[in-house]
Amino acid sequence: MIYHSTYPAENNSKKWICFIHGAGGNSSIWYNQVRFFKAYFNILLIDLRGHGRSEVSPEGVEYTFNIIINDILKVLDKMKIQKSHFVGISLGSILIQKMLQKHSNRIEKIGLGGAIINLNLQSRFLMFMGKMTQSILPFIWIYTFFAYVIMPYKAHRKSRALFIKEAKKISHNEFKRWYKLTSKVLPLLKRIRDEEVITPILYIMGSQDYMFLPFVKKIVCLHRSSSLVTLTNSGHVVNIDQPEEFNSKLLFFLLND
Repeated sequence: MIYHSTYPAENNSKKWICFIHGAGGNSSIWYNQVRFFKAYFNILLIDLRGHGRSEVSPEGVEYTFNIIINDILKVLDKMKIQKSHFVGISLGSILIQKMLQKHSNRIEKIGLGGAIINLNLQSRFLMFMGKMTQSILPFIWIYTFFAYVIMPYKAHRKSRALFIKEAKKISHNEFKRWYKLTSKVLPLLKRIRDEEVITPILYIMGSQDYMFLPFVKKIVCLHRSSSLVTLTNSGHVVNIDQPEEFNSKLLFFLLND
């Protein structure tokens, strides 16, 4: 079972909030959220396969989105969590929306930072270049290049540095297994865009998240249960760039109907 940790609510709440990190990260990226939200909710942190303190899968295991979702469900079942709020960043936003398609009964509300709804030409080119070079270049070179392209500004320096630091803990083979999932991303994102959902979703995006913000603006116009908050002077990893604003906007959303 993948590694997970919990923090009990300081107010004895029965409600849960589960945080899902992005590719190359781990549950440590939520340190600002843990300190804040444990006053209101029980907290569940998850390290995805091969990330953080989760073990690497045996050689030959090919990852699919269904396998990753099942990992999360097993943790929920073990902890006897029937239903939880879910919060994700970047790839975590895709996983939560994938989970919503078949397991909406396990989800109360959703908060998504740096949400990925579609890929522009630049991000598709990055995916192609990663595929072409992953066998000849150290993965951390590729990941670092991606980090600077996606999070290029001075305001992103802290989040960029943290993600590069944590990504160095991942093996090259593990990176390649996760990277293979990119071939399945576009069809999945299309299904996410096309399917109307009733579960409330709050997108919290940085105003400088130039690759992904335009698509989120379009989706909230189409999905009536979705809403958008845009934080200034922030990029893709908005929960690190602007943690106080991220926390306050998310808390208001979770506590109010």
